Amino acid sequence: MRMSTATSRANLVADSSAELENPYESNKLLSEYLLFHYGTAEEVLPFAQGPKEALAYPVRCVSECLEPAELSRGGRALDLGCAVGRSTFELARHCEAVLGIDYSHSFIAAAERLRTEGRLEYERVEEGEISTPLIAHRPAEVASERVRFEQGDAVQLREGLGRFDIVLMANLIDRLQKPAQCLAKLGDLVERGGTLVITSPYTWMEAYTPKTEWLGGLQSNGQPRLTLDGLRANLAPDFKLERTLDLPFLIREHARKYQWSVAQASIWTRAS
Repeated sequence: MRMSTATSRANLVADSSAELENPYESNKLLSEYLLFHYGTAEEVLPFAQGPKEALAYPVRCVSECLEPAELSRGGRALDLGCAVGRSTFELARHCEAVLGIDYSHSFIAAAERLRTEGRLEYERVEEGEISTPLIAHRPAEVASERVRFEQGDAVQLREGLGRFDIVLMANLIDRLQKPAQCLAKLGDLVERGGTLVITSPYTWMEAYTPKTEWLGGLQSNGQPRLTLDGLRANLAPDFKLERTLDLPFLIREHARKYQWSVAQASIWTRAS
């Protein structure tokens, strides 16, 4: 454990003005997400009484949400809102080609460094200015040539992406300004018979999404409108809901502060 002297060893945040506008460009969030995606169980949660079942969330978004038959198709996969890329690499264990897209330039820069170099140094905050140097490693036995990363806006995706057998949207939908606009594009992105996985704790906040755009978390004519209801309405008739499951996850802020959340995963099949 030592005092942190550099704001980022990897020097991944190029523009300080972007950091002010977008919290996902900050070094603090970058370090937290590198630990969230690549930290070992001991690095993330050294306390014996902690919720161990909430660890390795980006891995479980693939291993628990996708059935062997869905993964065995191989083909192409899209990790939309990939952050620093762990789920993208996990999909590449099964798929011939995987594209990870995220709005954050710093997240994509980190993911690309891991893809090309296999490791990335970062710092874990312990207390105040005290931090510990750690190294994120690309998962073993993942063919990096199967993976590509690019910066992009999930609401305004570029043309020419093609179709995918699997699309994963992990903890993204409640951080978009226009989530329904993103969902409307999925019919053109997912192959017929393909699989769509959406995970989210449904933390709707006006700082990210205008209330008029929320898919759920609202009262409508005196009745609660849940996000799953909004997903059904926006994905019909192109997608059929196959199943849902609860996915706890844990984000470490510093040595004695954690965010424990439970995402709902909904798994959908594109109508054939």
